[in-house]
Amino acid sequence: MNPVFVGLGLLVGFLVGLTGVGGGALMTPSLIFLGVEPLVAVGTDLLYATVTRVFGVFFHGRKGRIRYDIALRLFAGSAPAIILGGVLLRWVNREVLNEYLTVLLGAVLVASAVLSLLKGEIHLPIRPRWAYVYLLGFVVGLTVQFTSVGAGVIVSFTLMNVVRLEPKDVVGVTITYGLALSTFSFMNYASVGSVDYGIASLLVLGTIPGVYLGTHVSRNADGAKLKKAINIIILLIGLFTLMSG
Repeated sequence: MNPVFVGLGLLVGFLVGLTGVGGGALMTPSLIFLGVEPLVAVGTDLLYATVTRVFGVFFHGRKGRIRYDIALRLFAGSAPAIILGGVLLRWVNREVLNEYLTVLLGAVLVASAVLSLLKGEIHLPIRPRWAYVYLLGFVVGLTVQFTSVGAGVIVSFTLMNVVRLEPKDVVGVTITYGLALSTFSFMNYASVGSVDYGIASLLVLGTIPGVYLGTHVSRNADGAKLKKAINIIILLIGLFTLMSG
């Protein structure tokens, strides 16, 4: 058993429990920096995200309502992106995918961090329409296929600032949609052998106590400042990933 991956799961789980942000945005680049092939890092993180989101949907479903109608529309928009992602994983050369995936990951990390830092501060003069939800599902679906990042931050930002969804409904929709998206995206990677089940198991093993500890510590911490600090770290990681790519 490699303690490094257990420790990584513990750290990321602690930060998620502490602030509610940073899971996918920290996990995939961390795996790449630890020497995991980019495609395998994304596939492994998608499995890790699927397992952890199952618990998120269960607990949120017990504590609050979930707008399944919006989550289903988002996933309907993502379905063509999932199919397209599966085709590209099989047809495009693996070395080419690994090369461009790193650059795309860096760009998505930077965009996600900026949106998180600005969330709630932008009021776009756009009338809410269901077409935007389907379009959002397609864009995020394609992004998650090749980075495993973006479902949470990008969807939350758009639902609040474009769809005008009530903040209390955003979390439930994001977690439920994210679970469906990561599950089917993981299947694409599993079908081409780009998932390390051993690493994913170690990450989950570390994450469970990490989330528990982070949740308890968060009661005495300044959540807003911590979220801002983590988003700045994610921004720096994204810039570093772009430069290295």
